[in-house]
Amino acid sequence: MKKSLFILSLLVCACGSTNAATYEVRPNTPMDTIAEVPWATLQPGDLVLIYWKPSSYKEKWVICRQGTAQMPITVRGVPNANGELPVIDGNGAVTPQNLNFASEQRGVIKIGSSNVPQDTMPKYIVIENLEIRSAHPSYQFTDDSGATQTYSSAASSIYVEKGENITVRNCKLHDSANGFFVASSDDTVSRNILVEGNYILGNGIVGSILQHNNYTAAIGITFQYNRFGPLRSGSGGVNLKDRSAGLVVRYNWVEGGNRNFDLVDGEDSIQIRNAPEYRKTFVYGNILIKPDGGNNQVTHYGGDSGTTANYRKGKLYFYNNTIVSTRTGNTVIFRLSTNEDLCDARNNIFYTTNPGTSLAVLAESGVLFLANNWSKTGWRNSFEGGFDGIVSGGTSFVTGTAPGFVDLTGQDFRLLNTGQAVNSGSPLNSDVLPANNAVRHYLNHQSSEVRPVNGTLDIGAFEFAPLAPLQILTGSLPNALLHRFYYQTLQASGGSGAFVWSISSGALPPGLRLNPANGVVHGRARLKGTWNFTVTAQDSQNAQSSVSQSFSVDTRLHS
Repeated sequence: MKKSLFILSLLVCACGSTNAATYEVRPNTPMDTIAEVPWATLQPGDLVLIYWKPSSYKEKWVICRQGTAQMPITVRGVPNANGELPVIDGNGAVTPQNLNFASEQRGVIKIGSSNVPQDTMPKYIVIENLEIRSAHPSYQFTDDSGATQTYSSAASSIYVEKGENITVRNCKLHDSANGFFVASSDDTVSRNILVEGNYILGNGIVGSILQHNNYTAAIGITFQYNRFGPLRSGSGGVNLKDRSAGLVVRYNWVEGGNRNFDLVDGEDSIQIRNAPEYRKTFVYGNILIKPDGGNNQVTHYGGDSGTTANYRKGKLYFYNNTIVSTRTGNTVIFRLSTNEDLCDARNNIFYTTNPGTSLAVLAESGVLFLANNWSKTGWRNSFEGGFDGIVSGGTSFVTGTAPGFVDLTGQDFRLLNTGQAVNSGSPLNSDVLPANNAVRHYLNHQSSEVRPVNGTLDIGAFEFAPLAPLQILTGSLPNALLHRFYYQTLQASGGSGAFVWSISSGALPPGLRLNPANGVVHGRARLKGTWNFTVTAQDSQNAQSSVSQSFSVDTRLHS
């Protein structure tokens, strides 16, 4: 059986070409700095490996070359034995003197315009397995001329000035003004961007609302399996702000921000606004956590430039998301900018720790269709006195006191089989099928797994799965307890009792760890192979029950 683990990509062979090269940057070798990579002459299929070292690489550079679909140019970090990623630190970084490009102050790694390399539209570029940090106006760097510069207020860990078919995978982007930034203009538009499995957090500028964990504008962009953490303390930015056409946001964990999502108008690019994809946006399978602070709205859709003719004025398809608000005040799920901005919202959990009367589904405007969402009793259409929006389908709500989370306090938002959200969903809108069917789950953290097919679609980001490939039965011990190994997790499902969990023989795949207190296996497997191990549960009287298992990891990033 396939295991759905997020693994670090293995080295790939640039088969079919004798010209592709591998450049290895590692300590105590002839190529021990990133500056020695021939960035100006990279060819399709070239692979740049940057190995972990105890100190950070204080280097920055531009990528302005072209790979192909079959042979991308790949920049890949090689972690150490503990899974730590190589660190690219913008604070005090130096640009190689053999590169020459504008907007150095905009990022640690820039993809786009340059003089050296000769300018082109960068295509088929992959950046993965790197921790990239500290492109922030409080930090300085040395440019290619040897002069000291300060990062701009719009700086980013990765800045895509222009690019097509760009993939950013399994990176940590933090301590910058913006975490990830993709630009487009009337003349030049970025296209086909994939952002998957990253950890983006701690970005922003204190006291400003203009910098965000993510700020992107492209034609065709997908965010999947990412973990978005809180922004820099005191920053007023949004977690995921986007001005794209063809936007898909699926299976992500998004915690904090002034708003979780700000999906607004493509103000800088007429090409984006004229693209047919501009009118449809798909947001599904996400876990959205709304803490105290910032705006009380979770998702804004439409526009914010003030030029309402440019607003999206299409439809936001928002389904099978789990929203958990821990705000002490009110929570508003959607702000739709005008009554020409529409939303089809179905099968979502709208949970607040406050009473249901603290929840509204819409701000002041917009057209909202609801189908089979869950909330506490007492929710309302809007808190606004001048409300002129339209809300329909409210009678389909499933209401109660709790949807049936496994562990709310522990942020385990999977469903218990007794929960109200199980088998209570609605069929998806035909417009989202088949390309945007809800077929996966987010997996803590930065990974995913197949969403089981189990009767009627459940409400929320997770489908209850009653069966599991491995069971540890502790029925012979006092306070009988059943734990199941379901993909990466030993999941409690009934009974009570305190046990100490251990790997009594063999070993888990490198990168996975067993929590001895609760039997949860977590982490990310790093290597291909098969491992045999025995898990033992032991109670306070030293009685034991064990089970052995063989666990395989294949080369696929998401199986």
